[in-house]
Amino acid sequence: MNPAVERLRTGLHRAHELTGARYWFPHIPLALMLALGGIWFLASELGGSWHRYFQDMLGGSISLPPRELPPLLIGGGVITMAVGLTLRSRVAWNMALLLAAAAVVSVWLTGHRGFGLLFYFVLVLTALILSWRYFDRASVTASTLFALTSVVMLILYATFGSYYLGAYFKPQITDIITAFYYSMVTMSTVGYGDISPQTAEAKLFAVSIIILGVAVFATSLTAIIAPLVSNSLSRVINRREKAMVRRNHFIVLGNTALAVNTWRELSKRGRNVTRIVRDASLVSGQDKVDVVVGDPGSAEALTEAGAQDATAVIAMLDDDSDNAFAILAVRELGGRARTVVAVNDASHMSRIKLVQPDVVIAPQVLGGELLAMMLSGEEVTPEFVMTRVFHQNIAAS
Repeated sequence: MNPAVERLRTGLHRAHELTGARYWFPHIPLALMLALGGIWFLASELGGSWHRYFQDMLGGSISLPPRELPPLLIGGGVITMAVGLTLRSRVAWNMALLLAAAAVVSVWLTGHRGFGLLFYFVLVLTALILSWRYFDRASVTASTLFALTSVVMLILYATFGSYYLGAYFKPQITDIITAFYYSMVTMSTVGYGDISPQTAEAKLFAVSIIILGVAVFATSLTAIIAPLVSNSLSRVINRREKAMVRRNHFIVLGNTALAVNTWRELSKRGRNVTRIVRDASLVSGQDKVDVVVGDPGSAEALTEAGAQDATAVIAMLDDDSDNAFAILAVRELGGRARTVVAVNDASHMSRIKLVQPDVVIAPQVLGGELLAMMLSGEEVTPEFVMTRVFHQNIAAS
């Protein structure tokens, strides 16, 4: 590797550690980008007094032309999802991605407003896609925010759409209360039949309300219930094994095949092992397992698992960067635990060593070399295997 590139990576890694970036990057900058994009989008589509539209709508005033309702909903949704990104919510990330894509399409179709806003939302979309793995939390707060936002946007769309197309219904919809009533009856698929669409436009609009209503309510219900079930399952598992004393034990991070096998083999030998996983359902079928549910790289989860009193902390996550951050978090907690890191990609070996783990294990890296040696008739000695598989820190040896 080029020495200049390696020095740059080392400098960036140290800056990341010194600034505590894992606590605020990239979710806080992305949330700010998204919120600013939403404000810019609203100002571009509705003018500098766009906030008055929200005030008028909340007050029941109908001064909004039909063509300006979609940008109002998109812009308002973008700003709301920016709040969810600060919580690193996967649901908020999904919604932000969809709304940013909708903003790109809207700006593209109205290209007379210039390409500055279009380029900005393309940049936001790219940043969201590249940072997807950082948004892995399923919290009741974020899911409830998503659900409320989706339901409110749907009600606004259905109510104001019914009002603007009121002349196409029989009897005609002439006030906002009747429009709201028709929207709720249609979204719930009750369909009393007292108000019916008469034209093709009105019928297609009614169909869109039914489809969106079923989709939004079902998705919102799932988004709220799933974290509740996961948290309840976590409490049941932790309560079942809470009698275990987390001292002089081993901590295994992740749910990879290597992590599961390591936990199983240590348990067979009578060792106390605590696992840290992001989702309680991943270990729901395994008996006699002490589990902490949370971000394996967070100081909170490691403290709950007793990393400061552990014999060893073994990082075996899918992502090598997450493994490195977990080791740094262990270092911050102090204690005497040895740190072991599994490397998934050979090109990351030098960067993993920068965090100075006690042992680096790289079984996947060795596979190709061993196969080549065996096929070539070369001797494979136990000393060679141990040297190549376990790259121990000289200072710890």
